[in-house]
Amino acid sequence: MTINRSKVAIIGTGLVGSSTAFSLVTQGACDEVLLIDLNKERARGEMMDLRHGIDYLNRNVKVNVGDYSDCADADIVVITAGAPPREGQTRLDTLGASKKIIESIVSPIMESGFTGIFLIISNPVDIIAQYVYKLSGLPKSQVIGTGTALDTARLKNLIGDLVQIDPRSVHAYALGEHGDSQMVAWSRVTVGGKTFAEILRDNPDRFKGVDLDQLVHDTIGAGWEILKRKGTTYYGIATTAAGIIKSILQDENRIIPISTLLDGEYGERNVFCGVPAILGRTGVKEIVELHLTDTELEKFHRSAELIRGFARNL
Repeated sequence: MTINRSKVAIIGTGLVGSSTAFSLVTQGACDEVLLIDLNKERARGEMMDLRHGIDYLNRNVKVNVGDYSDCADADIVVITAGAPPREGQTRLDTLGASKKIIESIVSPIMESGFTGIFLIISNPVDIIAQYVYKLSGLPKSQVIGTGTALDTARLKNLIGDLVQIDPRSVHAYALGEHGDSQMVAWSRVTVGGKTFAEILRDNPDRFKGVDLDQLVHDTIGAGWEILKRKGTTYYGIATTAAGIIKSILQDENRIIPISTLLDGEYGERNVFCGVPAILGRTGVKEIVELHLTDTELEKFHRSAELIRGFARNL
């Protein structure tokens, strides 16, 4: 009898990587978390800290420290290592430094015999995911960027606060780049079966002056607002990554807007960007193609073209 055990390797044990590990361990999302970092003592310290809380959790998730050769039997490798943007930079400005880091990571992982799924968090995530796809040679379904998953959660929080509804009851998507060019498919936003446009129209006094462009601006700027206050962001993206990982390992068929390679969907090809997709045990099972308005589709194309322009230099 063979008992399958799930294993997630996390490359980089900075604030994002360690928070992702914490989310996986506390949620009992997998059987083993493997921590890999050039700073092995930092990784070992994180391992010890995580292990010491196991007694108070629902299950004993194994936490170990290793190196790239230990990724051979991993189901998912999460890449968090990268160059964070400095004040005044965009995520795209970090591409040069992040690209070099990714080159040093992917090759030894593939040499280990890894055949699982890459989940990319490192920014600029859409372009880095495309680069990992190119370097790894894996099928497109097995290379996933976190894309606009966190942006969508931020958008749903803003809408939920506005209409005083649990954000989990809001159905909405931010699409395109995980960055300044992303757009919101307002025609597809619903709350309790009602479109957002209907909610605004049916409650003119309550929602007088609601500015959709401002909501998009606030969604895009949410990460920077956090950065200004605490230096960086990590809880939101870590929890988002854990949600994506659980959807894959538990074969949930959950729809999450992640960054994946488009091959004709939305009229785009050869570009990674954020779109809703069905996630399961094999990675991206299917891209959900929303029926966007002409204006929305134009904004999506502009975002995709921006990503494509940077990806041409890979």
